[in-house]
Amino acid sequence: MDAFLCPDLGIMCGSFTGYQLHFDDLNADDIGTHNVTTFDMLGLAQPFLDAVEKQGFEAPTKIQDIAIPHLMNGFDLMGVAQTGGGKTAAFVLPILNRLLEENEKTVSGKPRCVILAPTRELAQQIGVAVRSFTKGQKIFHTVIFGGSPYKQQLQQLQRGVHIVVATPGRLMDHMERGSIKFDSVHTFVLDEADRMLDMGFIHDVKKVAAEMPDEKQTVMFSATMSKQVRALAGGLLNKPKQVEVARENTVAETIDHRVLHTKQKDKQRLLSHLLDDPTLKKVLIFTRTKAMADRLCDNLKERGHKTDTIHGDRQQSARQRVLRAFRNGNIELLVATDVAARGIDVADISHVINYDMPLEGDAYVHRIGRTGRAGQSGMALSFCTDGESDLLQQIERTIKQRVDVDKDHPFHQDPLPFKAGGEQKRRRFGGGGGGGNRKFGGGGPNKRKPEGGFKKKTEGGFKNKSDGGFKKRTDGGFKKHSPKKTHRKGGGPRRAA
Repeated sequence: MDAFLCPDLGIMCGSFTGYQLHFDDLNADDIGTHNVTTFDMLGLAQPFLDAVEKQGFEAPTKIQDIAIPHLMNGFDLMGVAQTGGGKTAAFVLPILNRLLEENEKTVSGKPRCVILAPTRELAQQIGVAVRSFTKGQKIFHTVIFGGSPYKQQLQQLQRGVHIVVATPGRLMDHMERGSIKFDSVHTFVLDEADRMLDMGFIHDVKKVAAEMPDEKQTVMFSATMSKQVRALAGGLLNKPKQVEVARENTVAETIDHRVLHTKQKDKQRLLSHLLDDPTLKKVLIFTRTKAMADRLCDNLKERGHKTDTIHGDRQQSARQRVLRAFRNGNIELLVATDVAARGIDVADISHVINYDMPLEGDAYVHRIGRTGRAGQSGMALSFCTDGESDLLQQIERTIKQRVDVDKDHPFHQDPLPFKAGGEQKRRRFGGGGGGGNRKFGGGGPNKRKPEGGFKKKTEGGFKNKSDGGFKKRTDGGFKKHSPKKTHRKGGGPRRAA
């Protein structure tokens, strides 16, 4: 079976041998082409069409366009899609449509559908989507995850729900205690399967699936299609339809991503220089470690920025509070680590800044995928020192493209020559994906800023800062802070995720 391109949608269908997607490995059937332009052509019931219209969605996204008809027809499905493309609605709407048609009452402890997510944040986001589409309908759901009251979850399961959205660890707890049975499940969804594997939940997933009926519909979504994901799909899916809306490990076309070469000691001042631009309205900053995230957050707060952090050591209640504040605009800058990245679902992030280069190409794709979502444009900037140049090469091999270098800033340092490949292409902020003559963050012509620190902003922007950016010490690093807390030592899968 050969690969072919659905020209109307720009979606690859069939056997992706060049990208390690093999339908034969999954016993998958061929995929037809769909040319849908409106939701009412997908066969959804009127209540859900009304809900979609009320939320302002005019037309299906690519993943919805292809996946929904297959799911409505009862096929298993393997979807390869980056976050932000509407994949949650792609599997939620067919599930709700089936439940509405069945019109069955709930049974205590026996859901009809189980949706597994790797993180609490993603589980909650799916729960929000279910609730938004079921207003006024007698379709009940619950979201269960570690860190929330067990008794309340138990009561909801005992009352009976149609849909359970859960993280693997807490779902296993309920299964082992007998508070949930899976013999009535007709739809099983595994979202962000690659992340599930990374977090060590593979055995829990298999145990849960083993308790479900053989005759069920199984749906898997993953941002990448590694050998491990393909092996998991081969064990769970039965002749699935397979859809890929973007090739494996690629960056969305809506994201303008660039690398800024600098010295380690200049990273702080470079960040200050960039934040001087008023077009950076909602910025997500990634560091490699939790300790660095905390230190950077403290320094940004001292400079007057509304900043907070999100990482694995923060309590669930604190993470939820921070994400709400970031969505609502009460926080301008959010400093995060890779562990927390997949749980960040904020629609209007203007910029992603990799303060530290990610250690893997997949992490790069996941990080910068937080911007440029749902068709909006976004920008991602990565700070790269000579000591991180090998990481940049690894990223470029993963995404199969060169990341453009931008040296239009006062802290540029020419990188050491690459061990392989030619010279990197240079261009100014105004060039590239956003079009020429574009200011750094969008709008107006590009104007180079003085080498000093912050400048005074008008009301509604950042607070007036003193010159020079961050406070410096003799070795150019952060000023010394006394330890705030002892971080938990990690290791092994976290069952309470």
